[in-house]
Amino acid sequence: MLKLRRFTAWFIDFALVVGAASLLAIFTFHRITALVTDVPELATKGGLGLVTSRGDVIGVSEHLGLSLWDKVVLDVEEAFGALVLVTFLYQWACLALLGRTLGKGLLGLRVTPRLSRHALRRAAVTTAADVAVYAVACMLLVEGRFLLSVLVWAFAVVLFLVNAMPVLFPGRRSLADRLAGTAVEGAFQRAEAKPWGSVPQG
Repeated sequence: MLKLRRFTAWFIDFALVVGAASLLAIFTFHRITALVTDVPELATKGGLGLVTSRGDVIGVSEHLGLSLWDKVVLDVEEAFGALVLVTFLYQWACLALLGRTLGKGLLGLRVTPRLSRHALRRAAVTTAADVAVYAVACMLLVEGRFLLSVLVWAFAVVLFLVNAMPVLFPGRRSLADRLAGTAVEGAFQRAEAKPWGSVPQG
C-alpha cells in the first residue's frame, strides 16, 4: 500500500534526523559541561571583576551569571541551527543527486522531476515542516520567550499536519510536493494522480 510505504519512508528519514539530533545533543551537553566546570576560568573572571567592582559584589556575580547563561544559550541555539542545516542538506543532496532520500529508496519510491530547483524547494519545505519551525520554538523557549514559543510550536504542529495529512488520501500530494512542483512515484508506475495539474517537467 502506497500510504504505508510513504509513511515508512518518512519514518526512516526522520529517524536519521533524530539520530543527528542525538549526536548534536551529546556534543552540546559536553560543551556546556566543559563551560560550567571550568572553575579556574570562572574564578579568574570573578576575581578580576571583584577587584575592579569597588565593592559591588552582587553586580559582579549577576554579570558573571548572565555571561555564563548567554554562552549556554548560544551553544544550544548553535546545535538547533546545525540540526536544521544538516536536515536541509540531507534532503536537498539526496533529491538533487539521487531523486530520493534513503527512506524512499529503501521503499522503492522516487521524487520527480529530479531537477535542482525542485529539489531545493522541496528540501526547504520538508525541513521547515519537520524540523526548522520546531527548532525556532525551542530556541525561543530557551531564551525565556514562553508565550511566543508556544505560538510558534502550535504553528509548527499545523504546518507539519498540513504537509503530511494529504499523503493519507489517494491522489493527494504533500505541501512540499505542491510547492516544489514534484510528486512521489513508485518504482514501476506513477503512484499518485495529480488533481492540481500535471507536474512540470522542466
